[in-house]
This record gives sequence, structure tokens and C-alpha cells, in this order.
Amino acid sequence: MIKCVKCGEVDGIMKAGYVRGKQRYLCKPCNYYFTCSEKDDSSQSLVRKKRHQTTIIDIAKSLGVSNSTVSRALHGHADISPDTRQAVLDKATQLDYQPNQLAYNLVKSKTNTIGMIVPEFHNPFFPNVIIGAHDILTKAGYNLTIMQSNESYQVEISNTKAMLANRIDGLLISLTQETNNFDHLSVFEKRGIPLIMFNRVCEEIDVPKVVVNDFEASFLAVEHLILNGYERIAHLGGPLTLQVSQERLRGYRAAMEKHGKSIDDHMIIQGMLTQQKARIYGQYLLDLADRPDAVFAVNDSSAIEIMLIAKEKGISIPDELGVVGFSDNPESAYIGPGLTTVRQPTLEIGRTTAEWILQLVDSEDLNLHERKILNTELIVRGSSRRSGAF
Repeated sequence: MIKCVKCGEVDGIMKAGYVRGKQRYLCKPCNYYFTCSEKDDSSQSLVRKKRHQTTIIDIAKSLGVSNSTVSRALHGHADISPDTRQAVLDKATQLDYQPNQLAYNLVKSKTNTIGMIVPEFHNPFFPNVIIGAHDILTKAGYNLTIMQSNESYQVEISNTKAMLANRIDGLLISLTQETNNFDHLSVFEKRGIPLIMFNRVCEEIDVPKVVVNDFEASFLAVEHLILNGYERIAHLGGPLTLQVSQERLRGYRAAMEKHGKSIDDHMIIQGMLTQQKARIYGQYLLDLADRPDAVFAVNDSSAIEIMLIAKEKGISIPDELGVVGFSDNPESAYIGPGLTTVRQPTLEIGRTTAEWILQLVDSEDLNLHERKILNTELIVRGSSRRSGAF
């Protein structure tokens, strides 16, 4: 009980913060502020007392039974009588017992946690994949731990080490634009931890992969531009260290060759496609004396940057310049005159990778080195549709 040091009152004493580590009080009757030492403040001692988490041992002592009896009762073992089990459950509720699920899972050599590493969050593609995976995993009783590599190979390595330290049951990963060495991923196979790559994958590691039909989708996107009367079609691509960039370039070339269109290497740019780089590359293409009359970009953000540059230069879309992107980001439908793009099944990618990793976690055979290829859809909008064409 706290007594005012000025008037001696004990009623109407209120806490009023801390001063130099001591509790400060306000005596309302005399409007006087004062502090007291911890030994004079029983309530302060209680506040600073280390919080005690109720354990199985506490429940066992309360009921006068063994720790193992409490443990078996909490986990529903058949050798525990219904009365004993109910008494344990009642006491656990009374003492606000919270099971240590992490410790329990470690005993079983499982943490019921799946890790996911993505290159970035700015593009809606990866958040949507995460939503799809999270939906499947949570319904199966698993937690999803998400880390971002921020397009950095070194950060990706750190992320994988953190995932291993947290003893995840499986890993889903999409590689960075910088990644060209895969030793940090081989560790998972050596430890028998299932690993699935999605979207940005590599062939050097023989693990399951979930991708979309990048070659076919790119072929159809470029063919659409050709059928709309465009002749000089440029390609703004990603770094060739990524298989996805290789496949989209291959699709571009195949469509041009099929329709007898000349391929000018000056019209093909591959590189790290930040917004700043996309603007530099776009300026270069549209400043050419024999500039392209269409651009197929490896992603929507780069395609939108091309459209903005064209508007700044007074180049009419789609009459003077056709533009096609890849991904169908939300803003693609709203930028005038609407961006033609390839829609990827992002939620399905997430769900597929999650369902597959759960199969691998529960299987003794980790050699399911397959590739699942999901279909895309060409969404035609105003940026490439010339009147009277397809």
C-alpha cells in the first residue's frame, strides 16, 4: 500500500509514470507528486517480477500427478482415464497453460513451418503467390515464414541460412536477378529438406519447379503484335542469368522468325530491369532514328515505362507504337489506353507450390524432380490493338 509522503493519505494515490527508474505517484487529495523506492512499492515489485509461463510441471504439482501423466493427458493418449484427462484440462485452463508448440514439434523433428523466399514485394506478382501458398498451408496446419532477398544474391544466402537455423520443413524460393551460384541451395538437398523453385528457377539444381509457359506466352504476345501490323518489334528483356528471361527472348525470336520479320540485335536489350533502367532503355529505343513501332517487354512495369516515355515524346499509342507487357499487374488495366499483357496465374502458382511441398514433406521419396508448367492468358487492350486488326 502506498502512502503519500506529504499528507499520509492512502486513498486517491495514482501512478504517474517513472522518474530515474522509480515509480512516480500523484496524491489527488493534496495534489502532490512523489516517488518511492522499489522496496516501498509492492505493486512495482510485482510489475518487475519476471513473468512465469505455466508449464506441465506446474500442472502436475497442482494435481499431485507425474509430469508424463499431464503430458499424455494433454495429447489425448488412450492410456489416460477420461476423469484424469478432464482434471488436467481443467487445471490447464485455470492456470492459463499455453503449450510450447515449438518444443513439441522439435521433439517430433518437425516444426510445421514452410519457408518462402521472394526477390521483392514491389511487384504484385509475389504477394499474390504468397497469398495462394498461405491459403493452402494454413488449412493444412502449417505456418509460412516469408523472407525477401531484395534482388540481392548475398541477402538470398543469408535468408537460406536463417531458414535452416529455424528448422523449416521445406522451402519455396524464387531466385534473385543476381543469383548465378547455387551452393547455398544444395545444402537443403543434403539435409533432406524439400526445396521447390517457382517463377525464377535454374537447371543447375535438380529440384521440382513451378513455372508458367513463358516461351509459348511470349510467342503469342509477339505474334499478336505482328498480326496487328507492327513490323519493327523491339524486346526489352530481363537479365539472361534468369531462365524466365531466356524463355521470353526465345518466344520473341520464334514469333519473329515464323512470320519472316527481321531481327535487329539493336532492338533487343537484356539487363536488370529496375524502373530507372527501364526508363534508360526505353529512352534509347524511342530515340533511335529507325525506332521500333512496337515493344514487347518482359514485365508490365517496364512496358508502362515505355508508354509513359512515348506520351512524353508525343508518340501515339497504338497507332505509332504498340506495347505489350507480361504479368497483368493491376495498374495495367488503368493506364491509358490500357496495356496489353500476359496474365499469369499467380494464386495458382502459390497454391501449386504449397500443395507440392506438403506432398514432399510427408514423403520419404524426395526425388520428385519434375516441372509443373501452368498456362497463361493474353489480355488484349488498347496499347496494341490497331483498328481493323486482331
